[in-house]
Amino acid sequence: MLGHIITGALVGPLVFDILRSTETVETFSRFGIASLLFIVGLGLSPKIIREVGKVSLIAGLGQIIFTTFFGFLIARFFDYDLVSSLYIAIALTFSSTIIVLKLLAERRDIEKLYGRISIGLLLVQDIAATIVLLLISTSAMDLVPVFIKGAILMLVLSFVSARILPKLSEFFSSSGEFLFLFSIGWGFGLATLFYYIGFSIEVGALLAGIALSFAPYSQEAASKLKPLRDFFLIMFFVLLGARFVIPDVRAVIPQAVAFSLFVLVGKPLVVLILMELLGYNRKTSLMSGLTVAQVSEFSLVIVLVGVQIGHIPNSILSFITLVGIIAIAASSYMVIGADKLYKLLKNYIGIFERKRPNKEFDILSSYDVVLFGCSRVGYDFIEAFKNLGQGFLCIDYDPKLVRQLTEEGVNCRYGDVEDVEFLLELNLHNAKMVICTIPDFEASKLLLDQVKQNPDVIVIMVSYSIEDSLKLYEHGADYIIMPHFIGSAVIAEMVGRLGFDIAHFGREREKHVKYLKERKRLGHTHPKFEV
Repeated sequence: MLGHIITGALVGPLVFDILRSTETVETFSRFGIASLLFIVGLGLSPKIIREVGKVSLIAGLGQIIFTTFFGFLIARFFDYDLVSSLYIAIALTFSSTIIVLKLLAERRDIEKLYGRISIGLLLVQDIAATIVLLLISTSAMDLVPVFIKGAILMLVLSFVSARILPKLSEFFSSSGEFLFLFSIGWGFGLATLFYYIGFSIEVGALLAGIALSFAPYSQEAASKLKPLRDFFLIMFFVLLGARFVIPDVRAVIPQAVAFSLFVLVGKPLVVLILMELLGYNRKTSLMSGLTVAQVSEFSLVIVLVGVQIGHIPNSILSFITLVGIIAIAASSYMVIGADKLYKLLKNYIGIFERKRPNKEFDILSSYDVVLFGCSRVGYDFIEAFKNLGQGFLCIDYDPKLVRQLTEEGVNCRYGDVEDVEFLLELNLHNAKMVICTIPDFEASKLLLDQVKQNPDVIVIMVSYSIEDSLKLYEHGADYIIMPHFIGSAVIAEMVGRLGFDIAHFGREREKHVKYLKERKRLGHTHPKFEV
């Protein structure tokens, strides 16, 4: 993000002034904003909101209220007018979902208690930012007719999402390419529809994402769209940099320093105090607070919309961008070095900590075994590990199979083994065993690269090629199943064990017939099912 903004400043009028097609860049940037908000909407499912608990709601709302209040006072102290002060205060309130998730993934802390609370705080902020963006984008219109139209459209979309899309989920998710195209069509199509009834494209994209968030493949759709989002967001940040013009730099340096300190120190301090008052220990409170110490891409969108509408001058956008650059750079190092910061500050930050804090625990992925690919070869592993209950997780790309196994009481989740961000969320390095029955070399190698960061995890894979099997062994696989060879080996062992006793073969025959009928019931009738 910082690099793209600086690039925009270099090619813009501030330095070289070589950017000519600003209209094209602006069009691409709006695609980026719409993609970002669509993906944010996909993550705003009420199911996820319920999971984060009341602490994220209380701390999130408290942080928004206090940060907005004190930010407004600081802006007024520097003689900004009422509207500009309000925009500045709101912009500094929100934190970057993209940056925080990336940093938590790099620290492998997404599933830790403070990581889950931080994600909850971000979700609360996203919902608040949605409301702000909605109010800003419709402020110049008659709100009542627009909101009535929007409410009717959302009711229709809710019905479609709850009743129609689930029945079509198998069709949409049968192909990664088709899911990608459907997601683009749904997101941009509904964004355009909301635009025609009076909302902004940005709000329309966000509401389109929320409508699709109930679908079982919503997270996979978000994953497919992230490369597109990242590409177009580059244009957004380049455009911000190109518009970065501050006539008197010396005059704004004290303000930039003051607001940057407010973001880097004030926001974490508010969250720290609220968390300790809620009964969490000082370490969890500090770690949660540090994750909100930056300016959000959502904030830049809100300020940009304010500039486009005419509420505030372009200089406010440039100023918030400057503060954002400083805060994003500093907060990234703060989160990465959070453990060292805690050691330095632990004796000074327990003022509001209770004598007996809440009993805390990290919500780590407690899966002993993770299975990728639940059909055919995977079925036998499911039967073998069913007794592990929640300690056994199945991952499959077939929504029909996921739904069927879930109904049977198997802990199953829809996902793609080639989605790196999805693999990071699973914290596979905490498992005891990972099994992949997908006979694709590149997918298997990618999975190995993630899992074998902990060499103690046992990894079992499937391959149809001797050459690929040897390469996977070189990359750290512990055992490779080769169905074409293992079948004959098992039969040879059985012949040696049973000899010429036809009664023994009869009993084996009955067990095999029963086994095949069960596999037929599940639809495992042809080798192509696995491929």
